[in-house]
Amino acid sequence: MPQPSSRRPLLLTVTQDTLVAADFTPRTAGRAHAPRNPYRRLFSHPGTRAFTIGNLIARLPIGMFSVSSVIMIAGSRGSYALAGAVTATGLVATAAVAPWVARLVDRHGQARVALPATLFALLGSLALVLCVHYDAPAWTLLAAQAATATTPNIGGLSRARWAHLFRNAPDALHTANSFEQAADELCYLLGPVLAAFLCTRLFPEAGTLAGAFLLLTGMLIFTSRRATEPPPSRRPGTRPPLRAPGMPPLLLGLLATGAVFGAMEVVTVAFADAQGHKAAAGPVLALQAAGSCAAGLLYGVLRPAGPAERRHVWCLAAMTALMTLPLLAARTTGSLLALAPALLLAGMATAPTMVTAMVLVQRRTPEGRSNEGMTLAVTALLGGVACGSAIGGWAVEHLSPTAGFALPTTASGLALAIALGHRAVEGIRTDSCAPH
Repeated sequence: MPQPSSRRPLLLTVTQDTLVAADFTPRTAGRAHAPRNPYRRLFSHPGTRAFTIGNLIARLPIGMFSVSSVIMIAGSRGSYALAGAVTATGLVATAAVAPWVARLVDRHGQARVALPATLFALLGSLALVLCVHYDAPAWTLLAAQAATATTPNIGGLSRARWAHLFRNAPDALHTANSFEQAADELCYLLGPVLAAFLCTRLFPEAGTLAGAFLLLTGMLIFTSRRATEPPPSRRPGTRPPLRAPGMPPLLLGLLATGAVFGAMEVVTVAFADAQGHKAAAGPVLALQAAGSCAAGLLYGVLRPAGPAERRHVWCLAAMTALMTLPLLAARTTGSLLALAPALLLAGMATAPTMVTAMVLVQRRTPEGRSNEGMTLAVTALLGGVACGSAIGGWAVEHLSPTAGFALPTTASGLALAIALGHRAVEGIRTDSCAPH
């Protein structure tokens, strides 16, 4: 039996020799089920919720491993210098190995490469735990930590999936990048707290073991969702992302941006210690991450106008301006209470800057090498964090914690100068190539 249709019938009429059909269906009826919230639209796509759950589980340990290693090694060997050397070794090894792993991912697919690479890295983490527990020589700790460098960049893998799914929907991709940046901030906010809790309340190795379990679980969930995985690219002749037009200055800018984060962390801890409240450094730094996380989610709802290159410059300018607030708070008041809201406000420019930078990375990365391009961006950030931490430590020791707050402002200003210089060079090149 035919069912009555809810659609209004067409009204047919004739004018002279023309048949006219008029449809009086409301224009909004076809969009009645379209979600207004861009994040609902994002996760209404099949498979996105599942791989995001795995992504978040696997990403949380990234903020756990370094803190867990420091607590575990310093508690067992009584040496923060050794703990720092082990952490630095892992960072240097990751910077060297991560792009190579990402290149294999692009060529053979995420599931075929990321999971075996994760298993190898977890063997390094377990070896580190055993070496610390059984008082092995110091060089074995360095070697075990270096073996963890094959850990895939889960944030880059996830961003590559979003870029593949929404390659023809820039608004949705903007929201996805904003969500990823907020997830980064959230995991770096919760990871150290969870690691410190496990290592101090249970046993020193608990943080590393829990991180290894979470990483493996999350990666298994993530790689099992094959439908959203970008197809492998077997075109070896594609230009490497590092040599793509516009990528070198963008990576240099990300290196300077990473120095902002590294310097701010060290200087804030030293400032809180000088005030006699070293334990409060963690919650105060968490306010910066919270501000960035909130700004990232809000930025994903907005629809910024203009080209991404111009937005990137404005975001860097805003970050440079807001990074002066912690410096002013430290110099004028010398109070940790005044520094806390200044860090909250300074963090609000971080996420929009990072989101826009990642959009540029995705656009400038050659087709078929998205994982490698995103990994290079994260590697540049990590290198900047290491440089910022080292310079921040030197400034705190030889100058003062208050003077050290000038470093994040300087680093963000350097990133802004790199972006402006690149735009100026591109403008000159465009004018010289234009027909006269």
